[in-house]
Amino acid sequence: MKRTLYIITILLTAQFSKAQQRPQYTQYVFNNYLLNPALSGIENYTDVKLGYRSQWTGLDGAPVTSYFTINAPIGRNFLQGDATAFPAGGGLNPSSRAYTQNYMAAEPHHGIGLTVMSDKTGPISQTNIDATYAYHLGLTETLNLAVGVSGGLSHNMIDKSKLILNDPADPTILNLVPSQWKPDLGVGIWAYSSNYFFGVSAQQILPQDLYVNGSKSANQNKTVPHYFVTGGVKLFVSDDITLMPSALLKFIAPVPVTFDVNMKMSFQDKFWIGGSYRRNDSYAALVGFNLSSLINVGYSYDFTTSALNTVSHGSHEIVLGILLNNRYKVTCPQHTF
Repeated sequence: MKRTLYIITILLTAQFSKAQQRPQYTQYVFNNYLLNPALSGIENYTDVKLGYRSQWTGLDGAPVTSYFTINAPIGRNFLQGDATAFPAGGGLNPSSRAYTQNYMAAEPHHGIGLTVMSDKTGPISQTNIDATYAYHLGLTETLNLAVGVSGGLSHNMIDKSKLILNDPADPTILNLVPSQWKPDLGVGIWAYSSNYFFGVSAQQILPQDLYVNGSKSANQNKTVPHYFVTGGVKLFVSDDITLMPSALLKFIAPVPVTFDVNMKMSFQDKFWIGGSYRRNDSYAALVGFNLSSLINVGYSYDFTTSALNTVSHGSHEIVLGILLNNRYKVTCPQHTF
């Protein structure tokens, strides 16, 4: 019990101080839209994702994250078929070498979306609701560039009844505001072609005071901007098997720069397997299935390598994808990996 309370205290301190304040995702490569609003409307269909992550299972008060995202293209030219659109009923497998050889940049179009994310760690919970917008433009015959923005609200809550303190009269804790709504803003750019992508984004770029009512005794409880740089390539083993290495860099002052490295192997447009490494934290195994032109699913398990591995059973993450208005009957993404 003491160990659990000690770890929760560490988590609470990390949330209050200027450290990583947004949840992390092992399957970010399955839904980069979570990190970058420029991916709004990148596909030829309405892309819906439902995700759930249980981090450090077996540890009381460990982070639990769930989210819902939806985004879609708008624009007459794009919806009625762009230069990369498949014929009705399906066509080339987007993971195939032939698709890469015939690829052309998408028609200019707009994209809109919505993200709803809930994250709970011990007595602290955060809910973000953000609308997103992006504009996609073909820079060359095979290279697209998208610029996006997200804006909304963040609801931050702390349950003081769950705090166990040496000094119940500690003014820092007594003065905490248990529930607050704060504005939220993010931006991003995304360059993509048939066999590579590169993106830069920023979340939480409006620093906000948390859980305080103007008292300077808790002035360190602030949000800090989170910056992400990510990129990946598609390498062909054969016409039906592709390797897709990718990496994610995270810049969150004042903590050290950290990174994720991933490798995904895709078998036609049917299923994929992969592995991931997160610096000083974990290794992960990933698997995904494209069940039909309507549904796909991904699962990952993180093997904890940090000091928490003595009390943690690892982390589970599952993502369900739904492809609405999928008039070309594709079973895997055309423009994302």
